[in-house]
Amino acid sequence: MNPALSSADRLHDVIGIGFGPSNIALAIALDEHARQHGTLDALFLDKQSDYRWHGDTLVSQSELQISFLKDLVSLRNPTSPFSFVNYLHKHGRLVDFINLGTFYPCRMEYNDYLRWVAGHFADRCRYGEQVVAVEPIEAGGQVEQLRVVSEDEEGRRRVRRTRSVVVSAGGTPRFPQPFAHLRDDPRVFHHSQYLQRMATQPCVDGKPMRIAIIGGGQSAAEAFIDLNDSFASVQVDMILRGSSLKPADDSPFVNEIFSPSFTDLIFGQETAERDRLIREYHNTNYSVVDLDLIERIYAILYRQKVSGNVRHNVRCLCTVDAVNATDRGVELTLRDLASGATVKRPYDAVILATGYERQAHRQLLEPLAPYLQEYQVGRDYRIQAVPGFQAAVYMQGFCQASHGLSDTLLSVLPIRAEEIAASLYGFVGGQSKASPARAEALLAG
Repeated sequence: MNPALSSADRLHDVIGIGFGPSNIALAIALDEHARQHGTLDALFLDKQSDYRWHGDTLVSQSELQISFLKDLVSLRNPTSPFSFVNYLHKHGRLVDFINLGTFYPCRMEYNDYLRWVAGHFADRCRYGEQVVAVEPIEAGGQVEQLRVVSEDEEGRRRVRRTRSVVVSAGGTPRFPQPFAHLRDDPRVFHHSQYLQRMATQPCVDGKPMRIAIIGGGQSAAEAFIDLNDSFASVQVDMILRGSSLKPADDSPFVNEIFSPSFTDLIFGQETAERDRLIREYHNTNYSVVDLDLIERIYAILYRQKVSGNVRHNVRCLCTVDAVNATDRGVELTLRDLASGATVKRPYDAVILATGYERQAHRQLLEPLAPYLQEYQVGRDYRIQAVPGFQAAVYMQGFCQASHGLSDTLLSVLPIRAEEIAASLYGFVGGQSKASPARAEALLAG
């Protein structure tokens, strides 16, 4: 360990892992609490070199799927200077946005809003540092502090101490099993890398390409539309297991499942009933597409029939059985789920619009596993721990099983941030200060 990169002599009250929307909302909530209860020593670490929210997916047709009123703060404090409305006002676009007559800004603008808010907390965030482990500091049979180990873009490690951590690392791109051996093949990439990877494809120079999109959700639909609009030389096959593209249910009564009160309802249920409710409302968020995009895709396919020039296909009830990468392309063995028939089709590129896994917390917190109770969380999003573990670990975005579908979305950010901030202030205020001898023991640990 390079001593120059060690910050272990300073004890933070909280370190946030990741500085996406969840932890930005938390930074706002902590800022509000500080005015009444004093400032916590908070630091946020983010692996990106600067702020970007899903930056490689921000295609021109991509719109936010929830109301701008569900921004980082308005549900809790609509008069906050960090609201989306104030962002529009500060940038001279409030009247123009009103004239659009929509509740749904494009993702590009929402990314700019998040960047604007994040800029107000630049002194509390370190970019370009990926947290690789959270370790216990044990002294006298107790764990009152944690060691956060991060790695910068040059591979240098830094160590910091903290009383608590808030893990908001986001999802990890899901590579389906048939594609697992092609993670390093530039012709096969996850939708999270869409813009970066498409910028290097031959179709940028007008060369013909056959591209497969795997998946039938919002990301797949957005990629389909962008490929159709941006690259006239591209032929697209959208491949999905479902019998059709299905619309997201965003009707008013169903949308109430994303309200803060529904989080209380979900958390208060037994495990079996929680699972049932989550399954019941699964089609509000997973493997569904906004209706306007479905209608656009259908219209594109219909115009192909009129012209007789079939450029794109949506292949339903279809699954990928095998993948064979050669110098000539990526060959997919496709099976028709209705008839069982198989066919091999070559593609120049494959886009995996296959969603995300939510397991990053297990890797980061693995050194703490003996102290944590199978990552079970309380209502305040704090992981339950054995009696000797006196530090605090919170999670954002990994609690769908206990707190409901809204946990991975933007819908309840302001309320969740307030709940975690209040819990942090209660925790830090209640934690006794270590004596000089005990502090020395903790540092030695």
